[in-house]
Amino acid sequence: MVKESSNQFKKYIEKKVRETIRKYSLFTKKDKIAVAVSGGKDSTVCLYLLKKLGYDVEGITIDAVIGNYTKKNLENLKKVCKDLDIKLHVISFREEFGMSLCYIKSLLKGKGYDYSSCMICGVLKRYLLNKYSRKLKFDCLATGHNLDDEAQAFLMNVLRNDFKLAQRQGAMPGVAISKKFTKRVKPLYLIKEEEVERFSKLMKFPVNYGICPCSIDAYRRQYINFLNAFEKKHPSVKYNIIKFHETMKNNLKKQKNLKVSNCKVCKEPSSKELCKTCTIFKILATAKKECKTC
Repeated sequence: MVKESSNQFKKYIEKKVRETIRKYSLFTKKDKIAVAVSGGKDSTVCLYLLKKLGYDVEGITIDAVIGNYTKKNLENLKKVCKDLDIKLHVISFREEFGMSLCYIKSLLKGKGYDYSSCMICGVLKRYLLNKYSRKLKFDCLATGHNLDDEAQAFLMNVLRNDFKLAQRQGAMPGVAISKKFTKRVKPLYLIKEEEVERFSKLMKFPVNYGICPCSIDAYRRQYINFLNAFEKKHPSVKYNIIKFHETMKNNLKKQKNLKVSNCKVCKEPSSKELCKTCTIFKILATAKKECKTC
């Protein structure tokens, strides 16, 4: 009975992903799909399911060089990709930027910019994922964001009064159109985190179920704890947040196809004259010059 229940659950998750792909027209079997993988449960499950459902997928991982944490995740990821016969592209902060995440953070802090590790890592990873998915000629970039991630992000944007970011969320995020943007998609958009974790454990994937050592004090963790506690008392609240966001977004469809400009330095797409990545490295360049004169 236990085995049958497990098989039913796996089929339920597969069906939910198929329905999400169909409902939001994320991609087709003709598309070449890059899956942003980290070695964690969400991206690993996403990679596995898209491969199982017959899509043309390859993995892209960004190594932020966070000691043994990212080293072990990369080992796990290489094993999964080998077992599933999936090509894996590895891009490293050190090779791309000449330094690790921790070093970047320390230089920025020395210049008075106390950015969180999560903020810096997120900006640089998104930059590299878009750059290389375009360079490698993928039609779209799939991420492992689940329903919990989306509910947390929307609540954060509401409480920070960040309408632009809230508007960009969704199963196919973004409102700006540019040839330099690889279309991003979220096949696990309607699947809860606990469901993703259960699926991953049933499949016995070699993944790390802990949190990144750099995110222990992250601002987002407060929202994770709050929503999890609230969901226990009020089941379906996370799903309702997503439904509310979709209703809001549908009512703002007139604002779609907004134009996007390019960063004056790296020429990557950006909503400002200087993209966030180049802004960070402009500060870092000043910090490194000052270090040499010390």
